[in-house]
Amino acid sequence: MTTLNLTENALTVLQARYLLGDETPERLFRRVARAVAEAEPPEERAAWEETFYEMMASTKFMPNSPTLFNAGTGKGTLSACFVIPVEDTMESIMQAATTSAMIQKYGGGIGYAFSKLRPVGSAISSTQGRACGAVAVLKMMSSLSDMITQGGKRHGANMGILHVSHPEILDFIHMKDDDVTAQNFNISIAVTDAFMEAVENDREWQLIEPSSGDVVETLPARRIWDEIVQSAWKTGDPGLYFIDESNRTNPTPHLGNLDSTNPCGEVPLLAHEACNLASIDLGKFVVDGHFDFAGLEEMTRKGARFLDDVVTVNKFPAIEVQEAVAATRKTGLGVMGWHDAIIQLGIPYESVEALELADRVMGTINRVAREVSLELAKERGPYPACREDLPIRNATRTCIAPTGTISAIAAASSGIEPIFALAFVKNVLDGKQLREVNRDFERIARERGFYSEEMMDEVAKTGSCQHLEQVPEDVKALFKVANEIKADAHVKMQAVFQKHTDLAVSKTINMANSATATEVENAYWMSYRGKCKGITIYRDGSKSAQVLEVGQSREEAPKTAEGVLPVPRGRPLQMRGITERIRTGHGNTYVTVNFDEENRPFEVFTTLGKAGSCDSASLEAISRLVSLALRSGIRTDQIVEQLQGITCHPVWDQGVQVRSAPDAMALALKRNVMGEAATEMDLKESYGEQLGLAMRSVGNGNGGASRPACPECGTETVFQEGCQVCQACAWNQCGG
Repeated sequence: MTTLNLTENALTVLQARYLLGDETPERLFRRVARAVAEAEPPEERAAWEETFYEMMASTKFMPNSPTLFNAGTGKGTLSACFVIPVEDTMESIMQAATTSAMIQKYGGGIGYAFSKLRPVGSAISSTQGRACGAVAVLKMMSSLSDMITQGGKRHGANMGILHVSHPEILDFIHMKDDDVTAQNFNISIAVTDAFMEAVENDREWQLIEPSSGDVVETLPARRIWDEIVQSAWKTGDPGLYFIDESNRTNPTPHLGNLDSTNPCGEVPLLAHEACNLASIDLGKFVVDGHFDFAGLEEMTRKGARFLDDVVTVNKFPAIEVQEAVAATRKTGLGVMGWHDAIIQLGIPYESVEALELADRVMGTINRVAREVSLELAKERGPYPACREDLPIRNATRTCIAPTGTISAIAAASSGIEPIFALAFVKNVLDGKQLREVNRDFERIARERGFYSEEMMDEVAKTGSCQHLEQVPEDVKALFKVANEIKADAHVKMQAVFQKHTDLAVSKTINMANSATATEVENAYWMSYRGKCKGITIYRDGSKSAQVLEVGQSREEAPKTAEGVLPVPRGRPLQMRGITERIRTGHGNTYVTVNFDEENRPFEVFTTLGKAGSCDSASLEAISRLVSLALRSGIRTDQIVEQLQGITCHPVWDQGVQVRSAPDAMALALKRNVMGEAATEMDLKESYGEQLGLAMRSVGNGNGGASRPACPECGTETVFQEGCQVCQACAWNQCGG
C-alpha cells in the first residue's frame, strides 16, 4: 500500500477544504475510492477500490474537487461543471435560476449562453411590457450565485457567453470594465468564422434580434473587434469562445449545439449536461531523466475507467441534468504538473522540444482514453445517444481543466500553465512570513553551485531569476515564469494540447503589464488560426481597481521618535457610542464602538447573544486588543485590514456576507468609523461584487503592478486558468 507523502501545504489545503470532521487524508481517499468502485461488478469492487485509492494516495491522479468533497457522503454531486440553458421566457429564466442554485449549493460551476434572450427594451406581447435584456439577466444570476456558499466549501463560479451577433454585444463586452459588476462571472463572446472573416476583410456586421431574426443594426465588424480587444487589455474580460470550431468537433450534433462552456472555458456542453474531470500529475512520470510513457499509459487506463465509474455513481439535483449526463456519459481526463515535467527534463517552456513532447504526451493520453472507452462499450454498452461508427462508452474522454486546489494537494504546477513565481513570500497564521521556493530551482541552484540565502531572498522579491547575474543563462531560459514567456509560446502550447483533447483547454495567456492591445489582438488571431476552442488573456495588473487601490491616499500614521512606544490615551469618564447588531455564524453579535470628545474611535466592545462561551472569551480578548490599538493611535483602516476576511461559518446579513465574528467587528468599524469612503471602497461585497470574498491589493515586490491579496491568508494572488489563485493556500475564485 502506498504511504502518503503529502507536503505541509497539501495537508493544510486538505484540512481547510476537503476533510470531513476528524477525517484523515487516508480516509478521504479511501472514502472516494470505495464510493467510485461501487460502479464495478461486486466481485471486483475490492480490487478496484484498492487501485483507485493507490492512484490518489500517490497523488499521480486526482479527481475534481466535488468528487473529493462529496463521494461517499450520500449528498452532493461529483461533477465540477454544468451548462444550464436560458431560453427567452420568464419560466425558463426562473427555472435556470432554481437549477443553478441547487447545483452551486453542492460545488458545481455553471455556464450559461444568454444569446437567445431578446435585447433590452424589446416588446413583450403577453404583458405589454419591455424585456430587461441579456445583460440584466446575467446580473441577476450573478446576484443569486453570490448568495450561495457551495457546500460550505467554496463560492459560485460562472461563465456567461453572448453571441457576437446579439444586439447587446457592445454593452456585454464592457459589462465588467468597472471591476465591480458580475465579478463571479467570466464572460466570453461566441465568435463565428463569419465574424472573423468580416473583421479580417473590414466588412459590415449585422446585429440580429434572436427571437424574430430581424436585423436591428449594422456596424463595422472591426468596431466590435476593437472593443473586445481594448476591454480585454484593460480588464482581462471578455474572452473568446470559437463556437464554430467547438461545434465542428461536437460528438453529438443530433442532440444540439455547444452554445456555452463551463466557468473556465474548457468544457463545451449541451444544455443541462455536466462533465466529470480528473487530472494526471505529469511531473511524477519523469524517471531518471526520461519521461515514463509506459507508466502514463497505465495511469490513463485506470483514470479513464475511474471517470466512467463516476458517471455511473453520480447523482444530480435536477432530473434534466441526470438525463442529459446519462445520454452522453462525457468525461474529461487531463493533466497537471506539465511545467514541472519539462523542467525536470531540462526543456524550456518556449522551446520546440516542449511542443513536441506535449504533442506526444497528450496524444498518448487521448489515444489510450479512447481505447479504454471502446473497451468499456463492449463490456458495459455505449453511451445511449451514440451514433458513432465504433460504439464507444463516453462521448468525450479528455479535457485540460484548471487544477487550482488539486495541484496543491499533488504539489504540482497547475494544469499546463507555466509556474508563476520561482519563490514568493507566504503569510502564515501567526503573522510571520515564510519564503516558499520552487523545489526544482532550489535543487538546480545547489547542484550548479550558485545557491545562497541572499539570492533566494532576491528571487522572492520578484518571483524571477532573470535579473540575477549569478544565475547561468541556460537556467534562466529553463525557469522563465508565466509573465516572462512570450504570448505566442503560451498560445502554441495551448494549441498543441487542444489538438489531442476532445473537449477544450483551460489556459490563461499571461502577459506582462507592458503588453499592448496589439499583442492581445495577435494572441486572439493566433489562437483562432491554431484551432483553439477559446482563449483567455490576462495582462498583469490590468484590473483598474487594483491601480486605484494602490494609489489611494491614506491618513498619515502618528509619528513617534525612533524607539519610543506609543502611549495609549486615558479613558474619560463618559463616552458616546454606536451599537450594531450583526448576524454571524455564531448567532447575533453586538458590536459597540465608542468615540472620544474629538470624535475619534476609542474602544470596541463585542458580545455574543449567548454569553459565557469560549467564543465570547475570544471576542473579549480581540476587543481589548483592538481598543488598545485605537487608543495608541493605530489607524482604523489598518485594524480593519487585519480583521476583515477572517473566515469561520460565513453567513449572509442584509445582503452582505459576514465571515466570522472578527469580520463583523471589521464591518462595524468600516460602517461607523470609516464612513462613506469605506462604503465605496470596502463594502461592495453584497450580491456578486467580490465573489463572496473581499481582496485587498499588495505590491508585487519589483515596482510593477500590484495584484490582489488572498482573502484567506493575505499572500499575493495570481491569474491563471481563467481564475484568481493563491499560490500559498490554494484559495481561488473559481473553486476547483
